[in-house]
Amino acid sequence: MPEPPKEPPTAASSPVPQRPPGPPPASAAGLPGSLDLTVTRRLLWVGGAVYPLQNVARVYTFVLHPRRKEAVLQFLKRTVITLLTAMAFTLFGGIASLLSREEGAFAGTLQFVWVISVAGLIYFLVDMLMVVTASSHFVMAVESNGQSTALVTGRPDHLNQLVHQIAHAIENPDTELSVRVERLTISNPSNYYFGNAVNMYGGSGNVGMSNG
Repeated sequence: MPEPPKEPPTAASSPVPQRPPGPPPASAAGLPGSLDLTVTRRLLWVGGAVYPLQNVARVYTFVLHPRRKEAVLQFLKRTVITLLTAMAFTLFGGIASLLSREEGAFAGTLQFVWVISVAGLIYFLVDMLMVVTASSHFVMAVESNGQSTALVTGRPDHLNQLVHQIAHAIENPDTELSVRVERLTISNPSNYYFGNAVNMYGGSGNVGMSNG
């Protein structure tokens, strides 16, 4: 007798591929350069960085101000030191010329000293203006039990609401949250007041997150 036809395998018999651990996929509607701040499975994802919710020590908002006063004072200090040094070399060169009885013996050296001094003053002025003209940012900081901190900036009402949402997610493990954010690059974090509890690794190119 002919064998009965075999039944095709059902969908239940095929293994279901599992997505590897990693940040949730970004939504297709996101703008270029934007990423997600997401809470899922007891994890807080800020782009590709992950913070276990049980390790979050504090979530709060504050205004990130540039160190304008310190920048001006540092510029004045550098200017005084540079001018005093150049004047000291000029005085020494004049005295040395009188003693050697050769007029203009140190003219080339003194000219070089003043050229270097003027170039230094221009550099100090540009360095000060970069801090003085920098913008302030209203930010939200997420601190972990270690020494890492995620910064998010945007409208104050959105950030204050986000603080409550993250706090609710910490208290309720089943809570999920997804917020679209954009990158904010701070070229030199030492130009800003981060406060005593905010730490960022590296001296330049640090990236915070801007609330979209």
